[in-house]
Amino acid sequence: MNEPSKRPEAGKQHEAIDVSDFVYAATGHRIRRLTMPDGNHWFPAVDVCRQLGHTNPQKALADHVPADHRDILETLTGGYGLSVPAGREWRRDLNVISLQGLILLVNACTKPSCAPFKQWAAEVIETVQREGSYTLEEAEVQPSEPGAPIAYAMPEQIAEAIVRLEERNLLADEQFAAAQHKSIALQEAIVESQREMLGTQREMLGTQQEMLETQRATLAAQQAIALAMERIADRLDALALERPSPTADLSAQPTTESVLADWRRRLSVTEDVWTVAVVIAPVLVEEGELRQPLESIAARTGLSVHRVNECLRLLRKHACIRSQGATEGGAPVYVLNRS
Repeated sequence: MNEPSKRPEAGKQHEAIDVSDFVYAATGHRIRRLTMPDGNHWFPAVDVCRQLGHTNPQKALADHVPADHRDILETLTGGYGLSVPAGREWRRDLNVISLQGLILLVNACTKPSCAPFKQWAAEVIETVQREGSYTLEEAEVQPSEPGAPIAYAMPEQIAEAIVRLEERNLLADEQFAAAQHKSIALQEAIVESQREMLGTQREMLGTQQEMLETQRATLAAQQAIALAMERIADRLDALALERPSPTADLSAQPTTESVLADWRRRLSVTEDVWTVAVVIAPVLVEEGELRQPLESIAARTGLSVHRVNECLRLLRKHACIRSQGATEGGAPVYVLNRS
């Protein structure tokens, strides 16, 4: 394609279209570019291939771009005595393509966004073939200062493509900003939820600590009860040794100690049965009968109502107590079995 619009009096070439707009209209997106001291433009192949939809940049270059229009970044810059641009995206082994290589890739692309540029390129070729050259129209108002760049009218197809792409980019920016706002709101909601969860966990920890303290207190109470029962058992053993002979007067008034000693002699029972025995013996001795509901005995012993009933049944079985009717409320009445 002929280089359009040279002004001999200016002494140098001017681009008919700014290369950034040219690339924008060709690919549909802004891409990075490097301008060498001789004015030639080079572009990262990965940028171009990504925007044009080539999933395999190496294959796209091999299929559509001749070797003299592609190079390695370090080799290209070294040829001009330049260093590789700073930044992680500018790697030394980065593949770059010339402006002609970019045009070849665009012409090989099937994306709809490339259609305006390809149509304009076809128009340029047709015009050159028909008229021998292609010249862009100069703008109606030209710079008045000597040596200032010449202004040209951009081809209508390219200008319309750039406008459409700019509008699309503005819409994309708005959508991206809205998405960012939603993301920030979601992150704030997540942070608030995490704070609530932390508060709940602290409350649970406090409850667990209270439960642990209660368990410790319960264990201490159980140990105290066990120690008291051991002392009672020792006392009953001592009383058993001092009990009167079988010929003693059975009509003598029993005491709590004598009753428990007698039961101790008759029974070999578990701790819960003995706990019930220790509670009911004083009542049987002092009042002559036991009329307390099972619930009352359960509350005093810390056992269930069912277990208290089982213990009383075992005491009846070993003739320690006997049943003597029931109260008006239905609670069983027990008396000492002194036979």
